[in-house]
Amino acid sequence: MSKLFYMTTEIIPFANTSSLAPFSTKVPLLLQEKGHDIRTIIPKYGYVSERKYILREVIRLREIPFEYDGKEKVLSAKSAFIPKTRVQVYFLEDKEWFKPQTNLVYKSKNGRILANNDERVAIFCKGTLATLPHLFWKPDVFLCNGWQSSFLPALYKEEYASKDFYENIKTALMVHSMDDEYTNFGQAAFEKAGLKIPASMKKGNVNAYEAAAESVDLIIALESPSNNITEKLLKLPAVKAKKKKLVTVKVPEGEMLDYQPVADNLDKVFEKLNS
Repeated sequence: MSKLFYMTTEIIPFANTSSLAPFSTKVPLLLQEKGHDIRTIIPKYGYVSERKYILREVIRLREIPFEYDGKEKVLSAKSAFIPKTRVQVYFLEDKEWFKPQTNLVYKSKNGRILANNDERVAIFCKGTLATLPHLFWKPDVFLCNGWQSSFLPALYKEEYASKDFYENIKTALMVHSMDDEYTNFGQAAFEKAGLKIPASMKKGNVNAYEAAAESVDLIIALESPSNNITEKLLKLPAVKAKKKKLVTVKVPEGEMLDYQPVADNLDKVFEKLNS
């Protein structure tokens, strides 16, 4: 069985704006029941009640430093569980980037998509990597969800993979949707994160999944009957060039969502990835 570090920006009841939320609530539990050692990490949004959800302060997770935009930043993390489970959740705290978020998460109160979502993704990914050694636990796989954690494979490969603690961790990126409104990342976000500018970047922007394709070990297309994610991904030149990294996992849609077949298929995918 694998040790999985599951990155997400939505888990019910902490954040729920898209299909990512029920997926990230149910699938980690099902993978845990299959014997995987899984831990989740999510930004700590300002509206999330620490008292209601029993977020606990952990001394070793206070004021963790990392570099962003050429400056040292610090963030902290608190620990809790997905309610009524034993799936651990780490909440990354940042007063500038996470605390101001409304329950729309990626949008302002008036419903407009936030222009700096790509930079928030970079902060989340850099913060996750910086926090990891302080957990006294090392995963086999970083399990990234959507464009919201798509910077991590490149950050890991370029900055962290050669460091002693971080060696030999695989990266997998699960693609839930192909919404251009969210997946077009700007050059400034790459520069501030300290990443190389992707060769596929055009006119100052690049598709988040195309940028990740160069570094990630595995791309998992989460495909529903009405959304052919695999076909859409293969229209991206960088993904098409790395199509051996691409696998498809079917997901349900509708009101009665049964994620057990998804967990069963992911279990096989991780077994193959770590073999």
